[in-house]
Amino acid sequence: MSRTPTDDHPRIRVGIDVGGTFTDAVAVDSATLAIVGQVKVPTSHHHEDGVAHGIVEALDRLLKETGRSAEDVAFLAHGTTQATNALLEGDVAPVGLLGIGAGPGAVPTKRLAGLANLELTPGKRLPLHYAHIADAADGPAVRSAVEQVRAQGAEVLVASEPFSVDSPEGEEAVLSAAEDSGLPMTAAHQITSLYGLRKRTRTAVVNAAILPKMLATADLVDTSIASAGVTAPLMVMRCDGGVMSLDEMRRRPLLTVLSGPAAGVAGALMQERVSEGVFLETGGTSTDISVIRRGKVAVRHATILGKSSYLSALDVRTVGVGGGSMVRIGGGKVTAAGPRSAHIAGLPYACFAPASDLADAKLVTISPLAGDPEDYAVIDAAGGRYAVTMTCAANALGRVPEGDFAACDPESARLALEPLATALGTDVAGAATQLLDAGIREVKKTVDAMIRDYRLDEDAAVLVGGGGGAAAVTPHLAETSGLTGRIAANAEVISPIGVALALVREQIERIIPGATQEQILGVRNEAEAAVVEQGAAPGAVEVEVTVDPQTNTVRAIATGATELRTQDRAHRTDDAERLTAAAASLKSPESAVEVLASTPAHTVYGAERRRRFRKPQHPVRVLDADGVVRLHASDARVETTTVGQAPELLSELVRQSTSYGDGGVRAPALRLLLGSRIADLSGVLEAEPLLALARSELRSRAADEPVVAVVEVRA
Repeated sequence: MSRTPTDDHPRIRVGIDVGGTFTDAVAVDSATLAIVGQVKVPTSHHHEDGVAHGIVEALDRLLKETGRSAEDVAFLAHGTTQATNALLEGDVAPVGLLGIGAGPGAVPTKRLAGLANLELTPGKRLPLHYAHIADAADGPAVRSAVEQVRAQGAEVLVASEPFSVDSPEGEEAVLSAAEDSGLPMTAAHQITSLYGLRKRTRTAVVNAAILPKMLATADLVDTSIASAGVTAPLMVMRCDGGVMSLDEMRRRPLLTVLSGPAAGVAGALMQERVSEGVFLETGGTSTDISVIRRGKVAVRHATILGKSSYLSALDVRTVGVGGGSMVRIGGGKVTAAGPRSAHIAGLPYACFAPASDLADAKLVTISPLAGDPEDYAVIDAAGGRYAVTMTCAANALGRVPEGDFAACDPESARLALEPLATALGTDVAGAATQLLDAGIREVKKTVDAMIRDYRLDEDAAVLVGGGGGAAAVTPHLAETSGLTGRIAANAEVISPIGVALALVREQIERIIPGATQEQILGVRNEAEAAVVEQGAAPGAVEVEVTVDPQTNTVRAIATGATELRTQDRAHRTDDAERLTAAAASLKSPESAVEVLASTPAHTVYGAERRRRFRKPQHPVRVLDADGVVRLHASDARVETTTVGQAPELLSELVRQSTSYGDGGVRAPALRLLLGSRIADLSGVLEAEPLLALARSELRSRAADEPVVAVVEVRA
């Protein structure tokens, strides 16, 4: 018997993260976004239903342990490494590539047969069979080509033709004629709309190679979830930090490749409400480092199978240091931590042993695995041999918060470090500091590089640690770098939390030389329509548009929630708390901070920063009702108007704030506070398209609704 969710049983959002060893699931209250339950089950790689079995098992256990039913589930999403693993292990389907072209146009197409040289794993190449079609409208020729590649073993088809981005009719005709084959198929222009025949085809071919396996898993999960009675939309984690519908995953499974780290950064973005900073997800062996800039995850075109692709994925950089990284010594000092970890060496962490087992401990150096250097220090004690790790050092220094996943008995941590301290001629604190300093050395280099690469505002940037090993890296890095740092709440399950809270996302890219206002608006509207089609609530969709004049690329990224969430207002901050938070972010006394503007959802704070012999700056912070900084600018102008009066005011603001220089004419970076949203229009550099986008954001709103404009002059 079904029932309607009540205050006692509010609806939940479920996130499931399929890892290499375990599948983690969390349930999040849809209103308060608080975690109401979490479970862990072994990942079912070897079950006849594959990882789908573990997903369903995790959901079933989660509902039972939280006392919820299928009707309580408002949103369900899962992240999976299946596509990544398939490529890493070479477990892919043979692809039949149908190249289209006649005369001189056939030459570049026929060269695509060389994609069969793509190396999946050492000694194993992509199984690709090529057939050429001179005329896409010649049905018999198309069917003959299909039979040719099918006879060679092809299990999935790709059609590719030069300039199909502009004229897709040829690829579509080939797919139509090949439909009777019964094979899964795709056209190159459906995967990406960017120019570059070889790169576009390579991206489509890799997508096709994992298509059959991912289709099978999608069907199993879909059927199992439906039979369990869940009617909420089933979503899948993308590699750029958002989620997509199951139907979209069936079309473009490649979007799930490299999505593992994306779940964690989505958790930092949504649960931790980071608007500017670096997210460090630390496991036992390594740390994945990614960036959130102005409330958006940083993405770039990914490298797949050693080649560049048109897949936009999280820019994540991995350093071989984690909570289990073992200490290395030489010359009376700590020389490094890792890359070998206690997990790989098969040794327990010393700090997690009972204090009695660490009696009579002696430090010895070993080679953990054959071929490793013999400078890894371990202790032999009453209870056996133990690894001295980053986590041991963090506990010994008091860097691990009470109740943290990595917390241990302080006495055990002290005993774990004492033999190392003796060998180094220092005390426990000194030995622990040396170990952590050595461990974060490479992490700090990477973090510093990413802060420079993305030009993060160091006054506002924070370091946020996630993963079970977060306490071993982030607190010490924050302490030594001078940046603000914290460990995420429920850090050990930040990935499934990110899956549960992630927004539906779609990115549309077009190369349009001299793009007109209408063309830019067309790309924007296409992205918005795509996320609405996948289940996003129309009233909650935000679209960020970027126009790159150097590459003529018009990019629109749309994000939206699958339901209009009404959060528990009992936990919202008051005016005084928001002022304190704004002053802290501005690094100014509260008396020097003033409220510049407000909407029902946001408050804008500003200060003046005087500089010797230079014009004063006016840094700005926009805080939401929870007291979280959602937008910051180092020097901005803020104006309040109404929807009806905004077009005229914005035209004048853009005119006054446009900069002229050797780099050309540049319109200002413009952001509009509208209702509950912040419309980011900063990616457009020309005045007319910028104002056209602003008008499109205002179009459906009441004339008397307040609008706040935050304008930054570009250098």
